[in-house]
Amino acid sequence: MSSQREPAPGIVVQGNLSRVTVGQFAERFRAEVIPLSNTFGYFCASLPMSEEVLKEYLEEPVAALPTAIAGMLPRISILLVPYLERSQGRAGSKTKNASARSQEKVGEFVVEERPEEGKQSWASEVRFENETVLVFAFKEQDVAEYHYRLYRRLATLVVDHLPADAWDGYKAAIREELNNGVHGEVDEESWQAKQALLRRQSGVKRDTRVFEEYARQSFIDTLTLYLHGICCDIDVETGPRQLPSRHLRKRLNFFKGLYPPPEGYAVFPEDDDMKNAK
Repeated sequence: MSSQREPAPGIVVQGNLSRVTVGQFAERFRAEVIPLSNTFGYFCASLPMSEEVLKEYLEEPVAALPTAIAGMLPRISILLVPYLERSQGRAGSKTKNASARSQEKVGEFVVEERPEEGKQSWASEVRFENETVLVFAFKEQDVAEYHYRLYRRLATLVVDHLPADAWDGYKAAIREELNNGVHGEVDEESWQAKQALLRRQSGVKRDTRVFEEYARQSFIDTLTLYLHGICCDIDVETGPRQLPSRHLRKRLNFFKGLYPPPEGYAVFPEDDDMKNAK
């Protein structure tokens, strides 16, 4: 009998990893995914995962996801790899399965060693016909940053599948802010999109391309914060670019109405107080 121990489920022996594109890696290992729920599964090709790490990085963020969002998402496979390396050049490609389409970023690679300065990436994505594969660099990634990047990817998928009435409702809320001269945004990308809109367009009654781009980025950034806040205790940093708290709260209430948190989870501190008082 051999004395060598078999790797734990979901773990790739390090020697089997080589520098492959994210798309090739997803194609190779998506069949090895371990189910977490009806929507989510995972595969770890990095370090062995203790029960605590599995809970922090996978079970808790999935459990905190509102049921309405989990129900609208495609099948999600989360692949945790040692490192992601970014290089020049991106292009779309198709998988070997002609019926599946991959939006692989050929300029991103799964690697075992830490990439050179300026080439390290933290998250990537490959979309197949009925599945989205999210790939995250696991080594050296703080759990809070990982949660942020995970929810940001999910928020992007949500806006891509958003019903027309929900989208129209969010755009109406954004128009009201703009007409009232509300300053600031939730995150850097929506801030930049807002500045581009204000430079190029004085009125916001029409659904122009630049307005749609801003509304979409604002939706993603705000929903990311909403989902992250359900899962974890987070602080919103104040600053000259930050959306004022009362307007931010109004947005979060909008999402709370669309996507109520799961039983036992809270959005605002007073939600916890009310729950404990029952």
